[in-house]
Amino acid sequence: MLESASLPNLPSQPAERPIDLSKKGTRILLKLATATIITALLAAGIGAQQPTVWTGWSQKDAQKILNDSPWGQTQTDTNTSEMVYSPTVGSAPGAASSRSARTTGIRDEQADRNRSRATEGAYNQAVTINYRIRFLSARPVREALAATILQRQPAASSAQAKREMQQFIDRNFGDYIVVAVTYDASDQRLSGKAFQDFNGALADTLRNNTYLERKDGKRIFLMDYRVPIDDGIGARFVFPRVVDGRPFLNGESGEVRFYSEVGANVKLNLRFKVADMVYQGKLEY
Repeated sequence: MLESASLPNLPSQPAERPIDLSKKGTRILLKLATATIITALLAAGIGAQQPTVWTGWSQKDAQKILNDSPWGQTQTDTNTSEMVYSPTVGSAPGAASSRSARTTGIRDEQADRNRSRATEGAYNQAVTINYRIRFLSARPVREALAATILQRQPAASSAQAKREMQQFIDRNFGDYIVVAVTYDASDQRLSGKAFQDFNGALADTLRNNTYLERKDGKRIFLMDYRVPIDDGIGARFVFPRVVDGRPFLNGESGEVRFYSEVGANVKLNLRFKVADMVYQGKLEY
């Protein structure tokens, strides 16, 4: 407790003004009281719309955490190469000798595209693939995954299933940071390429080009990699949580970047603001 002697000298307070009991003063008090009540009711309504217990989350609440939040974001790659018409047949014999080097380069590029079309067919439109990149070791992500299961599988709402999901949520990731990645595409051929890259990747080949990077440039590289299985969580990228005896991230880290060259078709590069990753008073990542 502070001693009174340590407090600075304060100016003397003016005498309190008597409460105005006139009609004008009464009206002012009523307006203040009404405004206070309305504010309290609005605050209660806002709180009711944002349940804090994961079992009360809607599908929209859960998807927001998983795909557009401090702990889960979406990287969207769009292929627009076939939005503009280009022929799939070669030029007439002898025509190439009169073309410039630029035209030759265009024809070479078109030849590559033709070969690709012959292998997998033409897209003929812009196609996109979404990579959902999430900190699985962050509690809100695990809560959102559990809430999603409850929403999609009514049978999973049993007391036993809820207990099992709560155990998943309460899991201690200890000395590890785990990033999970799923994907969905507008064309199955893009999904097929991603499937090949994620399922063919090995930890040994990923270690040199997969890392978490702080704003100050400090990086931690991949420790382990787990291919996707049929559980809806996706591929797992495992990193050390403690570096040089200290947590890799703290409130002063600024931002963290997840980077991985998974394969020829999949390159992931996404940044997260560390200061926003506080959940229920704790930094979660």
